[in-house]
This record gives sequence, C-alpha cells and structure tokens, in this order.
Amino acid sequence: MGSTDLHGNLFNWDYYLNREFDDYAHNDVGLAKISTLVNDVRSAVGRHRTLLLDAGDTIQGTPLAYYYAKVEPITRGAHVHPMAAAMNAIGYSAAALGNHEFNYGLKVLRTFERQLDFPLLAANAVDVATGLPAFPPYVVKTVWRTGGPPLKIGILGLTNPGIAVWDRAHVDGVLTFPGLVEQALHWVPEIRRKSDLVIVVAHSGADLSSSLGDQVPFPENCSELLAETVPGIDAILVGHAHVEIPQRIVTNKVTGRPVLLTEPLYWGKRLSVMEFDLAHDGDWELVASRSSVLESASVREDPRIVRLLRHDHEKVVSYVNGNIGTCASAMSAARSRFEDSPALRFINHVQALELAKSTSLPVLSLCAPFNRAAGIPAGDVSIRDVAGLYIFDNTLVGVRMTGGQVRDFLEESARYFAQVSGPGPFTAAEVSHDVPDYNFDIAYGLSAPLTYDIDISQPVGSRIRALSYDGQPVSDSAEFAVAVNNYRQAGGGDFPHVAAAPVLHNQQQEIRQLLIDWVKAAGSLDPAAFAGSDWRLVSGGVPVVVSTKE
Repeated sequence: MGSTDLHGNLFNWDYYLNREFDDYAHNDVGLAKISTLVNDVRSAVGRHRTLLLDAGDTIQGTPLAYYYAKVEPITRGAHVHPMAAAMNAIGYSAAALGNHEFNYGLKVLRTFERQLDFPLLAANAVDVATGLPAFPPYVVKTVWRTGGPPLKIGILGLTNPGIAVWDRAHVDGVLTFPGLVEQALHWVPEIRRKSDLVIVVAHSGADLSSSLGDQVPFPENCSELLAETVPGIDAILVGHAHVEIPQRIVTNKVTGRPVLLTEPLYWGKRLSVMEFDLAHDGDWELVASRSSVLESASVREDPRIVRLLRHDHEKVVSYVNGNIGTCASAMSAARSRFEDSPALRFINHVQALELAKSTSLPVLSLCAPFNRAAGIPAGDVSIRDVAGLYIFDNTLVGVRMTGGQVRDFLEESARYFAQVSGPGPFTAAEVSHDVPDYNFDIAYGLSAPLTYDIDISQPVGSRIRALSYDGQPVSDSAEFAVAVNNYRQAGGGDFPHVAAAPVLHNQQQEIRQLLIDWVKAAGSLDPAAFAGSDWRLVSGGVPVVVSTKE
C-alpha cells in the first residue's frame, strides 16, 4: 500500500475554512482516513502479507505542519510531530523524502526523521563532504508467508533533484541531488541481489517534464523513464505530481519485463494498493502485478488516530482562529486571476514595504493567486483568514532586475492564459491555460504604479502591452528592486532572469507571517485602501469579460 504528498493533512479538516474538508469532487483527506483504509486491507489479506509506504512531502502544507515547525517546533525536543506520531501508529514500513521535507531546514527534518519508527529513504540526497547518501538509500523488508519461505522486498527511495534549486538556502554546500535514473542504475543491482521483489518509492512524477529549465541537469519528473531505463525494478510508487494514476504498466527496454506504476491522489485522498502474484520454485518469481486506488471519502476516520492526536489538532485550530485585527469590508481572492484585486495588492504591498527597507531603488513586487477560495471577512480577522491568502511557506527575497527583464518575466507569466478572439464574455475555463495558478505572477509598484495590459488575443511572448511605471513607458535599462518569493527566486516555474538576478534582500522572512504581522500592527485592514486597476486582461485593447464559472 502507498500514500504520497500528505502535506501535513492529519485529519479531514480545512484549517483555513474552520470546517471539515470538502472540494468540488467531495474528496476527503488526512492520515486518519488513510489509517482506516489500511486497516481494511490488512484485515482482508492479513497484515503479515502487507507493507505500507509513502512517497514524500509529509511535513509541509497545512497550518498544523507550520505550527509544529515554527510555533511549537519539534526541534525543542518536547513534542513528537503529529505526522510522525500518526504514521508510527498506523505502521508505515518506509518512506521516501519529498522536496517539501526540506522547507523548514535540516534541523527540523533530522528531528522528524529521529521521531519515526521507520526509515526515510533518499539514495540521491548525497552528502557533499563524504559523497555518500545522507539518508538510507534503501531498506530490505521481510514478508513472512504462511507455509512458504520468507519473501525479501527491497525498497529504494528517491527524492527530487529540484531540492537543490527550491531549497538552495538550506542545502547549498551540504547536500547534492543527482538524478533518479543515475542513482537507481547504481543501487538497484545491489538491492536486486538481496531481494526477491524490488519496489522504488520515487518523489518524481510519472510523465517526463521539468519546471527547472537548465538549472539542474536532471529532470524533475521521470518515474516512467526510470521504469523503462533501469532493469530489475518491479514496481514504482510515484509522488510529487499530485495526479492520480491507479495503474500504469511500463515495459523495461532492457529486460522487456513489465513494471507497475501507481500514484495515489495527494493529501491522503487516495491509497494505492499494489498486488503481486508470486510463485516459488527454489526462488521467488513474480508472475503478475496490478494496482488500484481506494478513496478516503468512502470510510470514517480511524478513532484510534483521532484519540491519539486530537489535542495536537485542537491546539492548531485554536491558534489559527485567534483574532489579530478587523477588516472594514469583505475582501475576496476569487477574481484575482482575471483582474487587479485588493487581495493580491495587499500581499504585494506588504512584500514591497519590507523590501523597501533594504534598497533605494524603485520597488516592485510579484505574487500569484495561490488560493481562489481565500477571503477575509468583514469584522474580526483571524490568523487563518490572513493565512488563507498565502497558503505556502515561502520566504521573501528581493532581487535587482531591469525593465526589459521585468517585461520578459511578465510575458512568461502571461503564458497562464489561453489565446482567445474577442472580449468575451468567457468562462474561467475558456481563458485559463494548463498552467498552475502559482505560476501566474501579478506585478505591483510600491511608491508609483506599474501598469500594463495582458492582451490574450496575441500569442505567448507578445502579450504585455503599455508597460509603464509612474505613467512613463518602462525602458529596458531601467532598474528595479523586485520582491519575489524564494521558490520563484530559486528558479521555480523556470521564469526568465529572476534566478540569476543579484539578490538585494534575503532574511528568511516568511511572507505569510509578514502579512499576519502587518494586520496585527495596523489593527485594521481596509480593502478600499488597496483598490486599483494597474493591470488589465484585454483582447485587442478591449477589456476581456470573464465569469468565475469554470
């Protein structure tokens, strides 16, 4: 059995909305649900015939994960991380490291690792000083079969080479991250000699792709390539891509043998179940394999896990519901993808204010509409209200960019939209492209407006029109200090220029906490103070009309 990309989801709870989790597909989330599914499988086939694996990204992604890394950090030694406690109680056999395991630094990660009753695997997280894996590369587990000899199962863990880019501040000079295929070619023969069955747990999507450009020489997503290229692998539990693959059979190009791939949906929405038919005639031989996914929404939360960790959960609920100020009127992010909104102008304003303390250059800021469902209500404002606007644990970085570079950056951002003819009206789905919301950055000027049109009647690369600062056309040689998040500055999304731009400010300040601190200090938030229309979505110069209907 396998889970992946749990991202701090312990219970079926939405901390930002302060209610049980629900989405448009009515999925449920969390380890407490996974536990029930695991119990059901173990009851059906016998616990001694099962292993339970995870493909990474466990300790980042919810206020619960943030709380036990920053507010009451596990590094103080007084508390076991709730995700570790839950996974221990459920009985995981092994897990691969995900890239988000590194977001809070190596001290938090190593503390989490020590709290686990099972190994964290990463053959391609290599110690710079020794040249050896900094975490166990693999583990061999024994499954005892009734009436037959024991079955040795080798489990190889592989993480994402993008860590070298995304978390450079934490790993540079300490760890390197070679490619998955290259490391599997080294380790699988050794594991094969010790094992009857070889399973790879890979925090890398199935389909070959990368958001890293030429920043690292290895692809971000390559699990299918791994299956095709490396002989001796029987199955791969896939992670990182946040897509559902119940079953995919890939033929290894060296041996001609089939390799089973499966990826369960993220946050604990699904549990993958891989089944292997084996025969024994002196040695174990794999006869057939198959996989499927089980839905968390089909079961109740395991009351044992709920009892064990309810107090930890309630502590986080209390924290995120603490009032920090007031809001004069409701402020929503629902339309932030299609028009200049007070919600994103607020984020950009706070980022720009902080950067302005470190530079005398004109200050711009860039941020993306991370959470379409976010909104700050009129009246009392809580931590969760503000945190809902910025759901990632990014830190603020300031870089120096020219006007020409800013234009190139915005052209890349405008890739978010599909090319259309005429001003509409369109539904959101008709103008959106196959680009995630977090890769659509919107620009803002602090002391003077940065104004521009995005003409989506034009092809990608020719969409930014009338780019001006303080009413004057932006020259290619103009210089700006630009506030971005660490993901973008590290090359996330493969935007031009930003990763190579000189760094002006990097104090490891979490952007979400800057927003919370701003509201605390101001005491009140007035959306009218952030109203504006510095950028427009147009078609041939005519404003485009977009409904929020998908």
